Amino acid sequence: SQIDVYLAKSLAEKLYLFQYPVRPASMTYDDIPHLSAKIKPKQQKVELEMAIDTLNPNYCRSKGEQIALNVDGACADETNTYSSKLMDKQTFCSSQTTSNTSRYAAALYRQGELHLTPLHGILQLRPSFSYLDKADAKHREREAANEAGDSSQDEAEEDVKQITVRFSRPESEQARQRRVQSYEFLQKKHAEEPWVHLHYYGLRVSWGPWAARTLASVGSWERSPSYLMMLMPPSQEEEKDKPVAPSNVLSMAQLRTLPLADQIKILMKNVKVMPFANLMSLLGPSVDSVAVLRGIQKVAMLVQGNWVVKSDILYPKDSSSPHSGVPAEVLCRGRDFVMWKFTQSRWVVRKEVAAVTKLCTEDVKDFLEHMAVVRINKGWEFILPYDGEFIKKHPDVVQRQNMLWIGIQAKLEKVYNLVKEAMPKKPDGQSGPVGLVSGDQRVQVAKRQAQQNHALLERELQQRKEQLQASAVLPGVRIKEEPMSEEGEDEEEPMDTSPGGGLHGGLANGLPAVRAAGGDSFNGHPPSGSAGTLVARELRAFVQATFQKQFVLTLSELKRLFNLHLASLPPGHMLFSGISDRMLQDTVLAAGCKQILVPFPPQTAASPDEQKVFALWESGDISDQHRQVLLEIFSKNYRVRRNMIQARLTQECGEDLSKQEVDKVLKDCCVSYGGMWYLKGTVQS
Repeated sequence: SQIDVYLAKSLAEKLYLFQYPVRPASMTYDDIPHLSAKIKPKQQKVELEMAIDTLNPNYCRSKGEQIALNVDGACADETNTYSSKLMDKQTFCSSQTTSNTSRYAAALYRQGELHLTPLHGILQLRPSFSYLDKADAKHREREAANEAGDSSQDEAEEDVKQITVRFSRPESEQARQRRVQSYEFLQKKHAEEPWVHLHYYGLRVSWGPWAARTLASVGSWERSPSYLMMLMPPSQEEEKDKPVAPSNVLSMAQLRTLPLADQIKILMKNVKVMPFANLMSLLGPSVDSVAVLRGIQKVAMLVQGNWVVKSDILYPKDSSSPHSGVPAEVLCRGRDFVMWKFTQSRWVVRKEVAAVTKLCTEDVKDFLEHMAVVRINKGWEFILPYDGEFIKKHPDVVQRQNMLWIGIQAKLEKVYNLVKEAMPKKPDGQSGPVGLVSGDQRVQVAKRQAQQNHALLERELQQRKEQLQASAVLPGVRIKEEPMSEEGEDEEEPMDTSPGGGLHGGLANGLPAVRAAGGDSFNGHPPSGSAGTLVARELRAFVQATFQKQFVLTLSELKRLFNLHLASLPPGHMLFSGISDRMLQDTVLAAGCKQILVPFPPQTAASPDEQKVFALWESGDISDQHRQVLLEIFSKNYRVRRNMIQARLTQECGEDLSKQEVDKVLKDCCVSYGGMWYLKGTVQS
């Protein structure tokens, strides 16, 4: 059946919606006497005075008398707020809930017709406690009167005071605009608007039915098929300011007004991982599944039969990590590596991911928390079960995703120097449910493997020593370094000791294995010939550029910066080969830096790499001599006070240094903690 809709105009500019505080269902505000009502139309501000039932057993009479006494005092006066010496009324003040009410209307349905009247304002009423301000004001007045009375007994007349007269300058246009836009001026203008007193009519009085008839007045309505457009005209300002899609808060009603592709993108960006069946249920039964399949492949990848949002959706171009500051391209590569690992297995070890991607712990944890949950003594498990039903139902989609994963795998092999491996035999390219292996079993497997390879490792070590002694060039590639683990994580995520190494036999100790035919170096033994010279030159350029910015670095911090530098390099760069800590230190010393033997306290918690401190000795600027004196101070002292540093600089440099010069030297090399100064990287908080 059809219902005629009418747009009434009798109360179009006068109809307000009041929102009262919540009360029990058995008690309505119409039952409470409204003593007075007033409004400021321009501000749409309303004040209502409502009676309080002082005979109610829940009313505390002594408290009401005390409040009235504090507000009005003991003397009866016409200006008293509570004339009955009892708090018998309460004031409610309004505030606007929304600035644009053009999309709201009051509706009246009668005799098969729907009558709509636009609302002029929506006001939310809250209790006003202005009587407390009156009580404080009267208390201050009484105290001032008492003090004035005491002092006037001893004074015959007031002292003559000198008055200074000033003439104000003519106000400029800019000053006038600032004054008009100031908060004080606006408050004054609001206070100047007069109150318009109203008469309140409840539902049970004769005016109520008349208002209901006015909402459906026959002489003031228009019958319009486009009533929705008239009631809710599109606002140009709203359309301009409205975002393309909600970013962090999802409203399903608002979401379904967007195109299907935007709906899928927003859902996947917020949920991160979702089975296809759940996605269809969120989009609604009327949505075509073929269209959804076409759209989901643009924003997500198939992992174990479930859809995981693509990395470039979460990390768009020109963005960076909030933790480490690495660019979005590096983050996308690292997250793609995690997703690819989950296509191979239900489990992923965080240390292995950090060792391969060379990203900080916080970034790696973000990747894993998007799609996995941590299990004690096992690692990170994919968050959703294997969806075999989707795999069987959509083999064409699975095959297409399999081809995409092959391409991603090839890219990861080049970037991270992984050993190429065949994808799983399953046609979908996704690993199915696998059996769980306990931590003890993995340790036993690792022990057996270590015993079998002991002799081979000894021979390789001897070969590396011989090659290192025979080499005359300084190579440089990736630093051999185990990623630092957070406190307590060693219990949750054991080292991957499954047969074949950490990355399906392609990694040893977290670093890429060597391809014998390629002639690449492994774990720091140098390449020979011109290749080694180029690598040494690249490594030295990195060290020099780094120390020109930092001046003082520990070996631990230098290795971290080098790993970040490696992660930002393009695939196939010459620095992707292998370098030891010793080689990196030799490069630092050859680049004009010196090692500062800082006397750390015996109980220090600093690691050996954190106790190795290097500093740029000569940078070519006028502060070189000042920095050298400062570094000599810290070669004999772990921490120093500022006055000692300034005195030593003045003594050695033979001049009275300014505060700015001392501040520059300290900023280049030191940090302040607890009133003392330390070399950068050496303070133990």
